[in-house]
Amino acid sequence: EDLMSATTERDQGLGGPVNILLVDDKRENLLALEAVLKPLGQNLMRATSGEEALKLLLRHEFAVILLDVQMPGLDGFETAAYIKQIEKTRHIPIIFLTAISKDASHVFQGYSVGAVDYLFKPYDPNVLRSKVSVFVDLYQKNAALAESEERFRKSFDNAPIGVALLDAKGRWLEVNRALCEMLGYSEAQFLSMTLEDVLHPADPGIDLDEITESLT
Repeated sequence: EDLMSATTERDQGLGGPVNILLVDDKRENLLALEAVLKPLGQNLMRATSGEEALKLLLRHEFAVILLDVQMPGLDGFETAAYIKQIEKTRHIPIIFLTAISKDASHVFQGYSVGAVDYLFKPYDPNVLRSKVSVFVDLYQKNAALAESEERFRKSFDNAPIGVALLDAKGRWLEVNRALCEMLGYSEAQFLSMTLEDVLHPADPGIDLDEITESLT
């Protein structure tokens, strides 16, 4: 693989370039796609067949796939169908590129196997670049959100003090290890109770209605 694809997976969407998969059996078409998408500054990875594309998809994360319809061996429709059957790859948006029939039934076939868009050659470079940019941006935002959630999860789980999440009715939703050790309940026990169940009998009661009102 060339240097453009050397970015590690942990950098994907977290400020570094993301991977875009270009699938076409014709080298000249791949070169044309690379020229159009190069200004986006992302990692452009090539596959010259459906089979090669599937191998790359199992080894790398991708923000979007640009997939030619008419290829020998696995054609674009068959490749897309396989992509959508695999848990790791089924969420990746697919843009079909084709120079063949614009017949409605043919286009419908593309959408029916999971395409998010269907462009006809010769395509407008600005339109293609804009569409790909949208999916790159979405991928980066989702990656950033996942990273933020992971940091929160680690902070929650490893907090040295007891921390919990409750709903408006006082039901335990999540508890960390420190709280379980502090109060002597297992996580499963917490999740089967409410806040009132673990209050000491001498403690004043809580007004859940008041809490609910303050949260709305």
